[in-house]
Amino acid sequence: MEKLLNDFSFGLFVWQTLLFVLLLLLLYKFAWKPILNAINDREEGIKNALAAAEDAKKEMQNVTADSEKLLQQARGEREALLKEAREIREKMLADAKELAKIEGNKMISQAKATIDSEKKAAVAEIKNQVADLSIQIAEKVLKDQLTNKEKQLKLVDDMLGDLKLN
Repeated sequence: MEKLLNDFSFGLFVWQTLLFVLLLLLLYKFAWKPILNAINDREEGIKNALAAAEDAKKEMQNVTADSEKLLQQARGEREALLKEAREIREKMLADAKELAKIEGNKMISQAKATIDSEKKAAVAEIKNQVADLSIQIAEKVLKDQLTNKEKQLKLVDDMLGDLKLN
């Protein structure tokens, strides 16, 4: 420290102070304002970016809320469509079952009618065959009895007896 005081030069100190003040004036005139302007511009840019980010955040919340509403609405519509499709399917199945039941009953009644008509035709055919056989048997019996005179008289007496009883 003593050496510093011994080597001190007042002229050098004045020149250094003068140069330092001149440097400060030059910096103030040419550098200080642009630096402050740059800092202010940057600060304004950051504020604008923060405001834009806040606006984007609010917009994103609105979009999210809107998309959530749309999603809920779409889910509701999907459920309604599925319910309607189930109802239509159930109705179609019920209609198909009913139609099949009606067609089945119709086929059964037609089959019964066909069976009855075939049964009647078969019974009529059997009656005709029985009548034909009866006539053939009666012819043979009568032929045999009519050839003999005594048998003829006995047959007439039997027939007259049957008529009186009936």
